[in-house]
Amino acid sequence: MPLAPLSPLRHRDFALVWSAALVSNVGSWMQTVAVGVLVTLHTGQARWTGLVAAAAFLPMGLLSPVGGAMADRHDRRRWLLLTTVGETVFAGILTALAATGNAGPVWVTLAVLGGGAMTAIGLPAYQALLPDLVGPDDLLGAISLSSAQWNLGRVIGPALAGIVIAVGSYTWAFGINAVSFGAVMIALLLVRFRPGARPREEGRLLARIVSGARAAAAEPGCRTAIIAIAVVAFLASPFIALVPAMAIKLFHHKASGTAVLVTAQGIGAVIGALALTPLAERLGRRRVLLADLALLPVLLVLYGLAPTLAVAAAALVAVGAAYIGVLAGLNTVVQLRAPEALRGRILSLYMLALGVIYPIGAIIQGAVADRIGLRTVVVGTAALLLAVLVAFYIGRPHLTESLDDPRRGRSTLDAVASRVA
Repeated sequence: MPLAPLSPLRHRDFALVWSAALVSNVGSWMQTVAVGVLVTLHTGQARWTGLVAAAAFLPMGLLSPVGGAMADRHDRRRWLLLTTVGETVFAGILTALAATGNAGPVWVTLAVLGGGAMTAIGLPAYQALLPDLVGPDDLLGAISLSSAQWNLGRVIGPALAGIVIAVGSYTWAFGINAVSFGAVMIALLLVRFRPGARPREEGRLLARIVSGARAAAAEPGCRTAIIAIAVVAFLASPFIALVPAMAIKLFHHKASGTAVLVTAQGIGAVIGALALTPLAERLGRRRVLLADLALLPVLLVLYGLAPTLAVAAAALVAVGAAYIGVLAGLNTVVQLRAPEALRGRILSLYMLALGVIYPIGAIIQGAVADRIGLRTVVVGTAALLLAVLVAFYIGRPHLTESLDDPRRGRSTLDAVASRVA
């Protein structure tokens, strides 16, 4: 079944949103690479590289619960449209800063922080929309394709960023990102899906967030997935933020080197995302997820020890495949196990764990790398992740069962939904 990973694209509305998100993500990755290179060259410090990356992701942790509560309360399409307009505004501000020569690290970080805030309160609505865009049989494929789309942007965006910065300027890279959000707004205006009816939960915002947290804690699969992504976010994910520092400080390449490494990871991620559904159908979703969790730290060690840019890029292809397998696999657990009425809030807690702990890890690892070296940090944290995973598997083996087919835990889902309702 060679076309099985692409089957969700037969749904018109999903194809529209998926294509528009790809265009937008190409622009976003252009901006990410341009910002990382600009700040690293301006300051010469890995800690600033980690800080600006944290500014983009920290709001995801702090504000995604608000976005999740809003996504469960209001029309998800309209809410996503509104937050996309906000992202466009902050991308425009960053463009103006670069065009006027005021793109210092502080102002750039603040503009990235604002755009990250808009993404944080809109992303839960996007994630919660997926089951409304496709049938239940295509949900896993839709989640995998969404991961592939995001990482395909990682492949195309950095390559374009390197070209645009070389022949144009940082202003052009930022400006293209601002324009790219228009594709999402057009797609959202064209979709015709009819989301299923869900109960309208009354009460204050904080009370709705708390009810979502209680539901996530009560569902074993959701709880385990959120804990697992928190551990991965702290120990493994910061390698992404430190890519510009690796390219510049270790391999002595600037924008081109950063683009090569980011693109390599993106290629691996696309391969891994497209392979996820066929592998899950053949081997079982839980087995594939556990295999990716085991492989990720081993591959990160190989990346950290790479002697040249070419070897590092080859290692990052493999890292990208395993990393997206972990993220998409854990996200799928939450998507399939969260009750529909609580989906936005439970997904927001998953994003909270990733969004808060990843930037904290990036800042810490960046600061430590300035003292003891980038290679030591990458290899050391990867080894620590492997040790934690082994201890978790040996000490709590029964928890991995909650990551399996959600049909086996349907009674738990029903109990969670009825308790909150």
